[in-house]
Amino acid sequence: MAQPKSPLTQYYNEEYPKQYQEPPAVQGKMEIVPDCGEKSYKGTGRLKGRKALITGGDSGIGRAAAIAYAREGADIVLNYLPEEQPDAEEVKKLIETEGRKAVLIPGDLSDEAFCKELVDKAYAELDGLDVLALVAGKQQAVEDIADLTTEQIRKTFEVNVFSLYWIVKAAMPYLPEGASIITTTSVQGYNPSPNLLDYAATKFAITGFTRGLAKQVASKGIRVNSVAPGPIWTPLQISGGQPSDAIPAFGQDTPLKRAGQPVELSSVYVFLASTESSYVTAQVYGVTGGVELA
Repeated sequence: MAQPKSPLTQYYNEEYPKQYQEPPAVQGKMEIVPDCGEKSYKGTGRLKGRKALITGGDSGIGRAAAIAYAREGADIVLNYLPEEQPDAEEVKKLIETEGRKAVLIPGDLSDEAFCKELVDKAYAELDGLDVLALVAGKQQAVEDIADLTTEQIRKTFEVNVFSLYWIVKAAMPYLPEGASIITTTSVQGYNPSPNLLDYAATKFAITGFTRGLAKQVASKGIRVNSVAPGPIWTPLQISGGQPSDAIPAFGQDTPLKRAGQPVELSSVYVFLASTESSYVTAQVYGVTGGVELA
């Protein structure tokens, strides 16, 4: 029988090396590479035959969801930025090792035309589509609102919020009864940091979008839920998502005294995509290390 492990020490709980990469960062070049379940996630067939589109699927939380979905039996289309191709190729190999189909479609979600093209290609490549795991996000810390440019505000909202509307609009004609849409909000949508004014505002918006859409499409037999991560160790953090000086102690101010690893969200994305969550819609699931969603 497996013995319980302390959540304080189950995953990396020391200081992180101070580091920076130009966005979008490549996970494979990080010092202390995030654990996305490459070696640890074990599947049980809960998504056998499902067809999923995952945005931000090359690294971090999206990568963890992709690995888990493949090991649960799903075929997958991954979206990511072209600069993230090395990470995406790694995930593709991991998916194919499980005997599942992996299709790579790079592109910028701030482009409405591309979002529609992405959905159409995903449907064609997988011969169907019944899971949208919308994980991709843009986060850049700015200490003073005076330095927060209109360009950054616009781009953050386009990637984090507008793309959800564009992707879901394009996908609705394809999604059957029983389909699941999973968005990704954040603890920042409930307890915003002062240097993430644009990012936090998008995460508030995602919660509203999720709950409203869930009510709109419930009669179609489609469920919509969201996951709210806390401080999770991903490339987002070391490419401007956090000030460089904050990297070493990242996540240590949570009740569990460490940052989370992407694999710690895998089972939530699987649960929300699976029929096990058949009576769950319009909900937000927090994976925050103990920071309350209030």
